[in-house]
Amino acid sequence: MSNQFQVGIIGGGLAGFCAALHLNKLGISTILWEKGEYPRHKVCGEYVSNETLQYLDYLGYDPFSDGAVRIDHFRVSHWNGDITETHLDQGAFGLSRYVFDHALYQLAIKKNIEVQLQTNVTGYKKTADGFEVKTSNNRTYQCNILISAHGKKSNIDRIMDREFFQKDADYLGVKYHFKYEIPSNEVSLHNFETGYCGVSMAENKIINVCYLSTKSALKKFGSIEALEKNLLWKNPFLNDLFNKGENLFSEPKVISDFSFKPKNPVEDQVLMVGDAAGLITPLCGNGMAMAIHGAFLVSRLIETYFEKKINREELELKYASTWKQNFKSRLDFGYKAQRLFGKKNISSLALKSLKVAPFVLPALIKKTHGKDFFTNGLPGKDFFKT
Repeated sequence: MSNQFQVGIIGGGLAGFCAALHLNKLGISTILWEKGEYPRHKVCGEYVSNETLQYLDYLGYDPFSDGAVRIDHFRVSHWNGDITETHLDQGAFGLSRYVFDHALYQLAIKKNIEVQLQTNVTGYKKTADGFEVKTSNNRTYQCNILISAHGKKSNIDRIMDREFFQKDADYLGVKYHFKYEIPSNEVSLHNFETGYCGVSMAENKIINVCYLSTKSALKKFGSIEALEKNLLWKNPFLNDLFNKGENLFSEPKVISDFSFKPKNPVEDQVLMVGDAAGLITPLCGNGMAMAIHGAFLVSRLIETYFEKKINREELELKYASTWKQNFKSRLDFGYKAQRLFGKKNISSLALKSLKVAPFVLPALIKKTHGKDFFTNGLPGKDFFKT
């Protein structure tokens, strides 16, 4: 195996594999390093807006061939039982990360993309031609461009000494899969003290249940089970789900100490994609779409770089500005909107206001969703003015 590639990608989630598949279509040699294996579960809302569908088709993947469920209705509840709901104009689909990530991995292998599983990137250094990357299997690779799609928090953040990595965050994310009766076309958000829980259907009538709370709450109650009984179960819907639904996991999938604070899309000349570039609050439920969209943005710019239309400095500047143009307002809105949830009086007032003015909710949803970024089946040839 050669140890020289045009692009190296750290992380095999949606952003990493979509970028690898896109670059492969352009004839750009790519290697992807992933610390885990497939298939596996991830703490994730498993809801993806339809802005991604044309691009996924371009990459050669149809989520509906793996049982993805179409979603076009949204419901939100308060723990006192109040509910408001609306139609989702753009629409979305539900598909588990267990299936989605594994499918993209299999497609990458089919396309002869070099993928190294159970491999950590342990360090890198810049060279005259790009980067020298060292991995946990005692190998060294050369690449011109380095993309990091490593997720919420990883060893790479520590190596780079990124600012957010030095600060503890009080967030706690917990995920289950259930068997439980809900409308297949509905995604719902259920408020409780200290947080909120997203519920939607994925393939095979699996119900994804993913909630955000705090480490402080976990410490107070002593266990995940006690936290749920004392907080989530006060919401009538969640009480019914947890007591009547069939839990498909032997234990919950948990992630903690991740940050919604701003991150830089470019760090030390490394191009950040997906959660590595910026994490949207689960309240907005569209991080998967942002990861896929980000893969498109970085791949299009890398294409122009290898076509010699821009130099490395221009690549970094254009990617940073384009990323912020597409995602910064979503992240900022999500972070502000999150403050309305998890607090009894504020969240109750917010839901009552939405009932009085139902036209507001669709407008808020639009702020967390993007437009179709891959128009008419073409790979965005006029997307960037170079």
